[in-house]
This record gives sequence, structure tokens and C-alpha cells, in this order.
Amino acid sequence: MRIAFVVLLAFALPFFVHAQNKIMLSGLVVDESTKSPIEKVSVSLMGAETETYTDIAGRFTMVSSLQGEYILYVFYNGFIPKRIPINLENHPLDLGIIYLERDITLEKTDNLITLTDSELSDDEITSNSSGLLQATRDVFLTRAAFDFGQAFFRVRGYDSRNGVVSINGIPMNKLFDGRPQWNNWGGLNDVVRNQQFTNSLEASDFIFGGILGNTNIDTRPSKLRSGTRLSASASNRTYAGRLMATHNSGLNENGLAYSISGSRRWAKQGYIDGTLYDAFSFFGAIQYQPSEKHTLALTGIFASNRRGRSSAITEEVFELAGNKYNPYWGSQNGKTRNSRERKIEEPLLMLNHFYESDMFSLTSGIAYQFGISARSRLGYYNAPNPDPTYYRYLPSFYFNSPIGANFISANSAKEGFLENPQTDWAKIYAANSQGKAAYVLYDDVSSNRQLILSSTANLTINENLQTDFGITFRQLSSDNYAQIFDLLGADLHEDIDPFSNTLNDINGNTGKGEHDIFNYNYRINATQWNVFAQLRYNRNKWNAFLSGGLMGTDYQRNGLFENQRFPNSSFGRSEMVNFSNLGVKGGFAYKLTGRHWLTAHGAILYRPPTLQNTFVNPRENNQVVPNLKSEMVSTIDLNYDMRLPKLTGRATAYYTRFQNTTDINFFFVDAGVGSDFVQEVLTDLDKLHMGLELGLEYQLSASVKFTTVAAFGKYVYASDPSVSINFDTAGAEEDLIDTEGSIDLGVAKIKDYKLAQGPQKAIAFGLEYRDPKYWWVGATANYLANNYVNISTITRTPSFYLNPDTGLPFADATPENVGRLLEQKPLENFYLLNLVGGKSWLKKGKYVSIFASINNLFDTVFRTGGYEQSRNGNFGQLQQDNLSGSPSFAAKYWYGYGRTYFLNMVFSF
Repeated sequence: MRIAFVVLLAFALPFFVHAQNKIMLSGLVVDESTKSPIEKVSVSLMGAETETYTDIAGRFTMVSSLQGEYILYVFYNGFIPKRIPINLENHPLDLGIIYLERDITLEKTDNLITLTDSELSDDEITSNSSGLLQATRDVFLTRAAFDFGQAFFRVRGYDSRNGVVSINGIPMNKLFDGRPQWNNWGGLNDVVRNQQFTNSLEASDFIFGGILGNTNIDTRPSKLRSGTRLSASASNRTYAGRLMATHNSGLNENGLAYSISGSRRWAKQGYIDGTLYDAFSFFGAIQYQPSEKHTLALTGIFASNRRGRSSAITEEVFELAGNKYNPYWGSQNGKTRNSRERKIEEPLLMLNHFYESDMFSLTSGIAYQFGISARSRLGYYNAPNPDPTYYRYLPSFYFNSPIGANFISANSAKEGFLENPQTDWAKIYAANSQGKAAYVLYDDVSSNRQLILSSTANLTINENLQTDFGITFRQLSSDNYAQIFDLLGADLHEDIDPFSNTLNDINGNTGKGEHDIFNYNYRINATQWNVFAQLRYNRNKWNAFLSGGLMGTDYQRNGLFENQRFPNSSFGRSEMVNFSNLGVKGGFAYKLTGRHWLTAHGAILYRPPTLQNTFVNPRENNQVVPNLKSEMVSTIDLNYDMRLPKLTGRATAYYTRFQNTTDINFFFVDAGVGSDFVQEVLTDLDKLHMGLELGLEYQLSASVKFTTVAAFGKYVYASDPSVSINFDTAGAEEDLIDTEGSIDLGVAKIKDYKLAQGPQKAIAFGLEYRDPKYWWVGATANYLANNYVNISTITRTPSFYLNPDTGLPFADATPENVGRLLEQKPLENFYLLNLVGGKSWLKKGKYVSIFASINNLFDTVFRTGGYEQSRNGNFGQLQQDNLSGSPSFAAKYWYGYGRTYFLNMVFSF
């Protein structure tokens, strides 16, 4: 009994006994240019859970029981942070005046945001994760975002679904695909810079979070620097020009504060031909603080973004037209017209309450978001394909003819393409001149209404123990339909599927005019709630946390058209799809000294499939993926952090496995089971991500800083998934179709194939010089390698071996011959050199800065990714297509930007 009592006392004592030797640190933080004090500067001891803030006079005091050598970290948004080596002993320490210099390199954020927006504008690309990393000061993540990001490098191979973006504690990731939509607040850089970022599995104040990290954007006007800021930018990336104006009132004596911001971005075309850019954004927030502890804030955001899209192209097309080529546009009456545009207008209204005291804080809010996201496309009906890169219009079609190569016709096709490589709008209008539309320009529209409620509490029990709790509820109603935008000179469009001659809407009018809904029309209703609880414990030499989350999700489709091809499953409500999921994560940190520490994190979590991967073909029917499972994610990372007076860095090893993933793809296929536009469903898919990260920053002198970062990853398929396909029409062999309308193709042998998640190897060396006279220049040399295209899964199934004419395997489909055809080769490795620089002035209280950057100085041509085409779904077709060395259905590639620039000027007062 005595032994048990001693053990219990030894375990419980740290929670209630505090160190008796307290050390007081103090100092004054001042703006170096204005010599005025800065309020609400974060002052912390690196590697310890000890943090305080400066008061209105710029002063801070910190009481700590820690002893030994530490690095004091002084951070304020918009300024260059300072790391000050200190030695904590048994006496007070006054650090005197600490000067902070304004950081004009924040303008690099614009470079990052435009890259992120560009990637999200195309369905074929997996969303980049770099946009999550704006707020970080970690040298590896900074380089990953601002330098590797131009090659669509993904941290640990994750896409942005694995990180959560919140505004005032309210999560903004979409239920459709799990990703944040950067366009919803694009162009508002001035008012979304106040961010808190937690990397990877670290504990967050606001949310259980994802495995990539979490970013919380605080839009309270009192958290933004007061004054007016005007800026103008010029670039040749996604937009050509930008104007932005922002005014922040600061917190007045009556407790009121407000902030307004607006921007305009435009381009006739970006770096890629035919990619117009037309965007404007508005932000308004008002805050009322009736007491020191309570704050109310109302925020409104309206960001409209319209832009022309581009296409991946084959090597053949690249050699004919170059890396800027885009087949989607053509000239009409002397003006550029793109048939593929994306428009997003999703206004956001948010009301928040903040309660803050010494020991307890509560952040609550309600948000309502509505609006549309639309993608235009050119539909053709019993008419030639208008795409100038359609395989029948290219030389390779004649090289690969089953009756032998025809070089004369191939040369004619080459000359014809070079003479007219763009969409021929005049020919399209001529084809529509008979009244009935052969071509229609229409929008795929998602009209969404979403309500979000969220509340998070943070309770400090004592200096060692903190708990966090949170709850979020989301309700989405999403109308999805095709809407005719332009009949292109025709009188009407006949709403009949041209492949099967069936009605898309049995109960509707067949003749459709401009602005009419046609083809498909359905509504998705989704609700999701989640709660989390977190416990954090901090001691002198170590700290730990444990967090758990519970989530419930419901999806339902409601068909508004009765489709003649699916008379029993297209109209009305589908079954309710329910998921209940649990997640657990934790972390442990041990301080070797005040400047060296080790950390470890681990998590096991279950999450529902996204809406995108729940319904097989929601445009036409209610069918849910059979035996749909929640995805399991298990991950662990080990970290070594070092914070010395001149050298800082982090080394990380990580291992992550995604299990039971579901993936749905759409394409046209010729295979051993038929020819048609299909939905390919992959289930029981596992993926493995593992690797090393290294980031070092060395202060060579007061003015010169050297950085080096490296990432070595291995991202592969870790299982052989089950594959089935669903035909839109009657293109398949009917005896192969089951009662669900799908064909089971068996197991795809893809285990150990590489994932198409960006470069899996990246190395960078950077050098930066800051002059005492407030000018700055830097250069970064980057090497990126081991990048792969997305493989075609259907070509790795048993159906690939079947001859569609006989139903028997191809005689020459030996393992050696198949292996040569399906070998996965990496894309070319490449080097990129980026330059940045700037200068700032302060005159009579007015602050002026100029920032400039040049990316890819040597104009390197490189591929950022791509995908294998799945049309040749059997061995015979693929072998025939590859005989000439110039296949018609070769992989399609995305090309990165060549030499680009970004110039920004800021005037603030």
C-alpha cells in the first residue's frame, strides 16, 4: 500500500507542484524605422510552451522557471522575426530595446497564391499543398512554398485536403473534395496575412486538424496594423496587373475597429496562351470590444474570379507548338475567346465572438457562404470534335494507321495544324447556322449554400497543463447542373444524348435555349459535425499532448431530372450515406538543452470519402460506390530541432499510409469490354508516403544569410486495388454488366508504382543579403527530381490482355512485352534559379517599399506532371499505337512557367 501511495504521489506531483525559482525577463520592442513601440508582439522561448505579448507601450515581461541557454523568439506579423540567445539564471534579465525591421519579402505571398489558384483551375491536377504554408517561418516549409511551389512540389507528397484552413476558427475546406478554395479570398493579401500555422501533427488551438498542418486566418481589425496601404503589381504569371487598397482603423477608445480592403487583378492572358484573368475582391470587417475580455467581429468577403483555363498536351503537340500552347482558345472577330473558363463567386459572411482571459479563451462563430463555381466547355453533338489537338487531326494518327504509315497525310496534318492550331470559332458558327445546334458553349455549375457553426475553448489549468475543446457543424446544399451559356448562332439545342439517342430529362422540354438547364440537374445535401478534445502538458525538459476527434457525415443525392438511360435511379432521393469516424493523435517533445530538442508525433484517423468519390456518376443517377468505406490514415514523424545563435534547422523523418481510399475517374475507353465514356471506380486503394526533410539556416554575418533545404521522398501505391467501370450508354457487352450497371475488371496490378504527387526529390541552396540601408537581395538555386505522371489503372487490369474481337488474351501479350509498354519512367530532372530583391524607405511617416522577383531565370522548360491516357484500354491497341514512336494517345503533360517576373510597390501611411 505504501509503495502504491509513493508511486501515485510521484506521478501526480508534477501536476500540482510548481518550480520555486522564478526568473523574470523584460524588454521593449520597437519598430526600427519609426522608433515607435509595437503592441501585441509575440515573445516566446523556442522549444518551450512559454509565450507572452507586448503591451500598448511595447513592453513585455515573462516569468519562467526554466534555466539554461535558450533562444528568445520575437515575432510580429509583417516584420522580420528576431532570435536572441539568452542564458536563464536565478536573477532578472532585462533585454533593453529590441528593434524589429519591416519584412517586404511578404510580397512573395502573391507569387504563392497565384500558383495555387492556377493549379486549382484545372480538374486534372491534384491540388498543391504549398498554399497552406504562408504563415510558417520554418526554413524548409518556406522554401517548399515559395521556390519548390512553382514546380508543384507537395510537402510529403500530400495534397491540400490533408491540411485545414480556418478563418477565425471556422474551417473553410470544401466538403466536395476536402480542399480549401483559395479563390474565395484571393486578392485580399493585406487582410489575410495574420495567420497562425501549426505544422504537420502539432497541436492546434482551433481544430483537430489534418496531417499536413493547419492555418488559421484571424481577420479581426484590431489584429491588423492600423493605417492605409496602397499597392500596385505587375507580372507575367497568371495576371498582368493588380491594384489593392486597404485601410485599418486600429482599435479606438470606444472599442470599435474596422478594416476595408479591395483589389483588382487582370490580364488579357497569363504566361500560358489564351488564359485571361479577370478578378476583383472586397473585404469588410467591423469589431466591437465592449471590454478587455469580450470581442464581437463581423466579417464579409466577396471575391469574384474569372479566368481562362489551359490543357495538358502530348509530347507531339509540344514539339509542334511549344510549352505555352493552349488549344482551348481561338480568335473571334479579332479577340481571344477561350472555350474553357472558370468563374467563382462565393461570398462569405461571418460573425464571431471572442472571449479572452488569462486562463481561458473561447472563440465562437457562425458563417454563411453561398454562390457559384462554374466551368465552361464546348459541347458537340453529331459534329466533329472542335479540339485542334484531337488525335485524328495530328500527324501521329497517320503514322499509326493499322494499314500502314501514311507520311503524305501525316505531313498534311502537320501543316494544317500549324496553319490553324486554335479553336475555329468561325467554323463553329457556320455549323450552327441551320438552326439546330451542333455546338453549344455551356457551364457546369455548382450553386452552393453552406452554413457553418464553430466554437473552440482553450483552458489553462496551470502553467503546466492546458486543455482544448471544439465543435463544428456544417450543412451544405449544392445544386449541380449544366446551363447553356451561348448557342453560338443556333436557334435551339436538342437535349438528347447523341451516343444512345436517349432523353436526358424525360419530363422536360427537348428544345433548350440560352440560359436553360440541360443535360443533368441534381442536388447534393450534406451535413457534417465534428468534436475534438485535447490535453497538453508542459514541463521544463519535456512536453506532450494527446488529441481525439469524432466526426459524423451524411450525404444524399436528389435527382431533379429523370434520365431515360437510368429510369429507376436518376430521379428523386438516393439512399442516405452515413459515416462515423474517429481520430487520435499525440506528440512528445524532449529538450536536450534549451537549444536542441527532439519531437515525435503520431496519428491514426478515419475520415469519410469526399463527395467527389461517393457517387459513381451523380450527373445521371443515384448509384453509390458499392461497399464504400472510410479511409484510414496512419502516420508518424520524428524531428530534431536546433536553435543556435547563428544556426537554426530541422531534420524530420516521416511515414504515412493511406488505406481503403476510393477514387473515381472519367474518360473514354476502347477496351476488351467495350467502347464508351466510362466512370472508373477504384476501391481498397492504399498509398504509402515516406521520406526525410532537412532545413538549415546559417547567419554568416549580420547582413548575409545562407539556407539549404532538402526533401527525399518515396510515394507509391501500396496495394492492388479493385477496379470497376460504369458505362454511360450501351457501349459495353451486356452480358458483362451486373445489376448495378457496372463491370468488375478485377484487381489492378499497380503496387509499387510511383504516385503522381510532384517531385519526390528537391534540394535548394539560398543566399540572402540585407543591407543596413534597407535594401535586400537573394538568390535560390533549386534542383527537382523524381517526378512521375499519373498512371492509367485500367491498363493494369486483366481486361488489358483481352482481344475485344475474340474475347481471348492476345498471343504476344507476354510479361516482357507488357512490361515495356507499361514501364513507368520519371519525368526529366531540372534546375531552377530564382532571384528576389527589394528596397524600402521611410520619409515623414510615409513608408514605401519595392519588391521584385524573377523565377526560373534561365527559362528552363520543364514538366510539372501529367497523366497517361486511358483510351487504349487493351494491349493490341496500345502496342499498335506505340509502333511508330509517336503514339496518338501518349501521356499528356503539364508544363511549368518559363522565366517570369513579379514587381510590387507599396505605399503606406
